[in-house]
Amino acid sequence: MLWKALEGGRVSCALCAHRCDIAPSAFGVCGVRRNLEGKLFTLVYGEVIAASVDPIEKKPLYHFLPGSRSFSIATIGCNFKCGFCQNWQISQASKKDAKAGGFALMPEDVVREALARGCRSVSYTYTEPTIFFEYAYDTARLAREKGLLNVFVTNGYMTSEALEMVRPYLDAANVDLKAFKDETYKKVCKARLAPVLDSIRLMKSFGIWVEITTLVVPGLNDGDDELASIARFIASVDADMPWHVSRFHPDYKYDETGATPAATLKRALAIGKREGLRYVYVGNIAGFDEDTHCPSCGRVVIGREGFRVRENVLDGSKCPSCGTPIAGVP
Repeated sequence: MLWKALEGGRVSCALCAHRCDIAPSAFGVCGVRRNLEGKLFTLVYGEVIAASVDPIEKKPLYHFLPGSRSFSIATIGCNFKCGFCQNWQISQASKKDAKAGGFALMPEDVVREALARGCRSVSYTYTEPTIFFEYAYDTARLAREKGLLNVFVTNGYMTSEALEMVRPYLDAANVDLKAFKDETYKKVCKARLAPVLDSIRLMKSFGIWVEITTLVVPGLNDGDDELASIARFIASVDADMPWHVSRFHPDYKYDETGATPAATLKRALAIGKREGLRYVYVGNIAGFDEDTHCPSCGRVVIGREGFRVRENVLDGSKCPSCGTPIAGVP
């Protein structure tokens, strides 16, 4: 999907914002799409590297089907090259390596497993769903036919064409907003900031439920100004859009700093609230309030312990005490 032939046997891919111009026999940045004799092929269709049942809160999505389970799948590959990737063993694997792969799980198998295991949704996650778009698209269509909802956990680097195509079947997304400086995206992710912001705005305009995650990395994106800029951008799109500020721990190639201090996350939480966000959560660290509070009266409407929902007292989608609507998909 989403490619065209060019002169000299080259092809142009319009799946993600890299818009790769791929020479014959070469791969795109993702390492899983290849130009074979002037045609672009996906090499990971129906070949998963991970498949499991997760609580939806693990995505993390706190305002979408709270307390439900999601059947989660991934293939190898990613269109980012983040040095601090937490899933680098599978995201940075490539079809350039003949040994890299997974096991067969076709779209109908995914849907059957999701239903058999009592899931309410299918999540395309762990790596980057954009790079296995055809597989995700076909699975999402079948899932919707069977009453399941669909979730992308994504870096947000897809094109508007890709979002338009999957729009009828995509219900929710958690988007990693990794920084608010283009130079950080270029240096750390080998990508750009603007397409991610465009995707977030477009998803919101399409009626897709969106939550944002920022991995707060000491010395990289933890300054007050940058955190405030992220929070301000989210609020400009929708102040009801939840922001998850998550703790970094040294991994993969990014080991020049230690784990994010709790004080930094507390500061990020306060900045998000100050900038007008109604729902800010801290992840990857114990000791923080993970509950959803009514933004008007403060009552706990969804109580959590880790990824488990302890209580959900929503009256439909409203606070039972004051009637304030709580944003999300109940």
